Amino acid sequence: MERVCVIGAGSSGIAACQVLGARGIEFDCFEAGSEIGGNWRYLNDNGMSSAYRSLHINTSRQMMEFKSFPMPARLPAYPSHFQIAEYFDDFVKHHGFRDRIRFRTEVTSVSVAPGGYSVTTRDRDTGEEMSGVYGSVIVANGHHWSPRMPEPAFPGTFDGEQTHAHFYKTPERFADKKVLVLGIGNSACDIAVETSRVSSRTFLAMRRGAHIMPKYLFGMPTDHLTTSPLARFAPAWLQALSVRVMLRLARGKLSDYGLPEPSHGILAAHPTVSDDLLTRLGHGDITVKPNLTRLDGSGVVFADGSREDVDVIVYCTGYKVEFPFLSAAEYPAVSSADNDVSLYRRVVDPAHPGLYFLGLIQPLGAIMPLAEAQAEWVADLISGRGALPPVPEMKAEITAYRERLRRRYVKSKRHTLEVDFLGYQRELQQERRAAAGRR
Repeated sequence: MERVCVIGAGSSGIAACQVLGARGIEFDCFEAGSEIGGNWRYLNDNGMSSAYRSLHINTSRQMMEFKSFPMPARLPAYPSHFQIAEYFDDFVKHHGFRDRIRFRTEVTSVSVAPGGYSVTTRDRDTGEEMSGVYGSVIVANGHHWSPRMPEPAFPGTFDGEQTHAHFYKTPERFADKKVLVLGIGNSACDIAVETSRVSSRTFLAMRRGAHIMPKYLFGMPTDHLTTSPLARFAPAWLQALSVRVMLRLARGKLSDYGLPEPSHGILAAHPTVSDDLLTRLGHGDITVKPNLTRLDGSGVVFADGSREDVDVIVYCTGYKVEFPFLSAAEYPAVSSADNDVSLYRRVVDPAHPGLYFLGLIQPLGAIMPLAEAQAEWVADLISGRGALPPVPEMKAEITAYRERLRRRYVKSKRHTLEVDFLGYQRELQQERRAAAGRR
C-alpha cells in the first residue's frame, strides 16, 4: 500500500485520517488553516469557513457524531459551532493523529503521475512549494466555501452594499439599516432573524416557497424522524404524508405567516430548519417578498412590481463545488459549473482510479457519519480488501443516480448532491460487501 494524501482537515478529512490510521495505512493530511474543523472553525484562518457567530447545528448531536467517537452526553441536542470545533479537537486527540496533519499548507495541484498522483503543496507562511507522489488521493476540501452569487446577475445598478451569506458573521453592522436577505435556506432564515433584531427593517425575498421544519417535534429533535421505524420501512410517499401532517399540526399553514406555500413535496427539496423565523414573521419584524427582478439605485424591484429602498442585500444563494487544485481539463467529472459531479456512489471518479471524494454530498441528515462510512469503503479499496466494478457499471450507476434526483427533487444547483441518510448508509454497506466479492 502506497502513501495516501488527504486534502483538508475538516469533518470529512479527519474522518478519513482516523479510518486510515486505524487500518495502518500511511497518509499525509494537508490543511490550509492552522487548526482542524474546516467550516466549523469560526473565523478559520484558512479563509473558507462560512460559520457565523451564533451558528448552531441543524442536525442533532446524536445524528452528527462519529461512530468511532460519540459526542459527550453533556452537550446540548443542538451544539454551537464552538462546541463542534472542540469535539473535533477531542476526536483528533483521542485517535492521536494531529502530528500527521501539515497545517498552513495548501494543495495547489494534483495531477496523474506514474504510480499514482503528483501532489504539489505550498507553505502559506513561507511560500515554499513541495511535491510528492501518492498512490491515492482523498479530496475532503468541503463544498460550502466558494460563494455563488445570483446567476445571471440581476439587471440594474445598486447604490448600497451587496454581500453573500458566506461573509456574514454578526448582525451589529446592520444596525438601523434596511436589509434584504435573498433566499429561504437555513442561512437565509438565520440571517433574516438576526438582522431583524437590529435593523430598521428586514425583507426576506425568495424565488419559491420552502417547507420550514422546527428543531423539535413532539418533544424530540426533528431529525430523529430520519432514523425512526417510519423512515426505515415506510415507502417515500407515506413518509412525506406523515411529516406533512405532523408539520401542519405543529405549526399550521405557512401562508398564515405570510410565506408562500411550497409548490413541491416535503421531501423534494433540502429542508429549511428554523424555530425562530415563524415567530419573527408573526411579530411583523420580517417582511416577506417574492424574488427580485432588478436593482434600482437606492432600492430593488420585486416580481410583484413593488419597490423598496434597501441599504444592504445579503445573497443566500448557495455555493459552487470547486477544486482549485484539479485541472478542469484533466478532471471533467468534478468540474461542472452547475455542481453536477459524476462520481460512482458519490465518491469515485471512474476515469481516475485512486482518486476519492469524501463528504461531497448533501444529506437529509448529518454528513459526518456518512463521511466516516465513505472512508471505511475507500480504505477497503486502498488496502485491497475490496475492488471497484468495471467502468461501464460505474457510469450506469451515476446515470441512475442523476435520474433519481431529477424525478424527486426541485431542479436547482442546490440539489445535485442530495442523498437520504439511511438509504445512503445502506448503499455504502451493500457496496462494501459487493467490493469484497470482486477481489
